[in-house]
Amino acid sequence: MVIINGVVHPMDGPVLPRGYVSFEAGKITGVGPMEEAPQGQEVLDARGGHVFPGLIDAHCHLGLFGDALGFEADDGNESTDPCTPQLRALDGVNPLDRGFAEARAAGVTTVLTGPGSANPIAGQFIALKTDGRWVDEMVVKAPAAMKFALGENPKSVYNDRKETPVTRMATAALIREELSKTVEYRDKQDKVDEDPEADMPDYDAKLEALLPVLRKETPAHFHAHRADDIATAVRLSREFDLDLAVVHGTEGYKVTELLARYKVPVITGPCLTDRSKPELVGQILENPALLTRAGVEVAICTDHPETPIQYLPLCAAMAVRGGMEPEEALAAITSVPARIAGIQHRVGTLTPGKDADIVVATGHPLDWSSRVTAVFLEGKRIG
Repeated sequence: MVIINGVVHPMDGPVLPRGYVSFEAGKITGVGPMEEAPQGQEVLDARGGHVFPGLIDAHCHLGLFGDALGFEADDGNESTDPCTPQLRALDGVNPLDRGFAEARAAGVTTVLTGPGSANPIAGQFIALKTDGRWVDEMVVKAPAAMKFALGENPKSVYNDRKETPVTRMATAALIREELSKTVEYRDKQDKVDEDPEADMPDYDAKLEALLPVLRKETPAHFHAHRADDIATAVRLSREFDLDLAVVHGTEGYKVTELLARYKVPVITGPCLTDRSKPELVGQILENPALLTRAGVEVAICTDHPETPIQYLPLCAAMAVRGGMEPEEALAAITSVPARIAGIQHRVGTLTPGKDADIVVATGHPLDWSSRVTAVFLEGKRIG
């Protein structure tokens, strides 16, 4: 198929005022100006509308907190243990939750979803396509990240139960302890490789799950709102040489130099919420723009269900209101989250060879008056 007569946003090059996108067998085969459009294929006329990559939500809990349900569908927090790195979102996501259909209708074709943020170490996030009946067929990358949390969330959960942690110090100490145990566990395993007579350590599911984090095979995504919590995330990641991304980063604009110095990406949001807890007192719409201007790589998320996932384009539009350039904001929900998640070889841009995850809309994707008219996921029309 070839989509013609569109304002094409490749996200790996300049916008094409009148261009085409072609795809075959689930992969993009060509992108360019209309005069180069291939002939003899099935045609979808965009009629002057905009064509862009499937949108990517860099951080949410889609499928783990059920739509229109209470505790029955709350599978996002195993709050019986402060450290649960062995938990896999793969085992908790309900792909038939209505949120997936609403994501597809809005042009959101890929999400990073997982547990949190009740626990200092919550478990493994996954990158998923948003169409499917069982989660295994939807996986792009598993695990995509290990979720850590700092600040008020773990404090509030365990303080109510008179268990640890009840302070920011204890939260950081618990994370440090688990990572230190993993270093020891790794070193014992490495010793066996060097000396076959050495004793292999007893299997530990938690430490096994953290080994890829120490090897930088799995990024460490730290939930942190306040500036001091962001600094703690940087401190811990430097101590253990982790591949860090800060999630939320509400007060990131207060520590831009720190984030830029250590090249820490920030997944900002959600912005369409009230200041529901004290650590959100510094929430401003200008945060993504200020971070970007300081040289920090910025993605935008909904944190669904905190902000419903279908409003991801609106969250990006609010970042434009706060000072981001429109194409920067569009990149923050396409190419940038793909890079942060390590799935840029498949999604995030309209690059030939990548998955044919393509959206057609009547207007600019961040114009709330525009309507999505077609959504393709790996070349299959799903909306």
